[in-house]
Amino acid sequence: MAEAAGRTLGDEEVAAAERVIRSGMLNSVWGTEARALEREIAERYGVRHAVACSSGTAALHLAVVAAAPDPGDEIITTPITDFGTVAPILAQNAVPVFADVDPSDGNLDPDAVAKLIGPRTRAIMAVHLFGAPARVAELRALADRHGLALIEDCAQAWLAELPEGGLAGTVGDVACLSLQQWKHITCGDGGLALTDDDERARRMRLFSDKGWDRAAGRSYVAFGLNYRMTELQAAVARAQLAKLPGVLAARRRTALRLLQALEGLPGVRLPRPQGHAWWLFPLVLPGGGAPELAGRLREAGIPARAGYLEQPLNRAPVWDAPVYGTSHYPLEGYTPHSCPEAERMVAETLLIIDWNENYTPEHVELVARELAKFRPRP
Repeated sequence: MAEAAGRTLGDEEVAAAERVIRSGMLNSVWGTEARALEREIAERYGVRHAVACSSGTAALHLAVVAAAPDPGDEIITTPITDFGTVAPILAQNAVPVFADVDPSDGNLDPDAVAKLIGPRTRAIMAVHLFGAPARVAELRALADRHGLALIEDCAQAWLAELPEGGLAGTVGDVACLSLQQWKHITCGDGGLALTDDDERARRMRLFSDKGWDRAAGRSYVAFGLNYRMTELQAAVARAQLAKLPGVLAARRRTALRLLQALEGLPGVRLPRPQGHAWWLFPLVLPGGGAPELAGRLREAGIPARAGYLEQPLNRAPVWDAPVYGTSHYPLEGYTPHSCPEAERMVAETLLIIDWNENYTPEHVELVARELAKFRPRP
């Protein structure tokens, strides 16, 4: 197989970095690149505000800050995601509540979310897993009915399209993008938080800059951290952003080719291609056997993994550890909810194949040929 971590970094990014270095200004407070990146992303997504920051996890932290939970408030999210989705909840002294997923794609099940909404619920945080659009229209209606914020984690779903029209990231109160090394486009690490809400944007900008109201001089008006994106990150991200449509088109082209080749394969549920951004190529084996199949694919040189995580986050060992010093606050007496669909997916039914824009028809043929050897359990 081609290098699964293939990137589109080249002369354009080198020129962008050189431009910043020769300017002598690498800090985005006084530079121009980060503000330009924010304008370009906001225009592409059709939103009023894009707040650049140091990582995708930082963007999610800004989104939680914008939701303004009180200590002990709850934010409902998915157990199949990177811990970067959940860490910001704890950082704001809020409590993650894990809802089960749709076993067809691993995204949040709105019916499961609805059952967990209670008096302390402040927000719902949906993840567009592997680039597949989550059911955010249903989650939006649910959030509106209960007066909750809706956060969209789009780290794996650059320009993914929703069934109702529009882009993933344009339904929630805040949406978060990641520029981490292995995402569709990269500047090593970096993030953006998107919103149409002026007040949420104000909160996020203040928090990302140590609560510093720069219009008032050296005046600190709120608690905040330093999550500023550097000019080097922003310049490289801008060069990458120009390549994003081609990256997405290439991933979609080979993913659709593989879908066609696998059509009718017994014992395998194929992903829905509509709107998919194909960060990874996921397969679901309803009868189980994902770990064994992943092992056979790896032996054939195909970068495949079962489950995505060692265990879903509701079963992660972190919940037995202190949060701050020796304190378990705000998790005293905390036991995450059981999520049987997510637990089975991670243990038995979910298989993912690394995917990128450099794959060729020959790579697709190899994957299809090896998958055709799969025989479901009797």
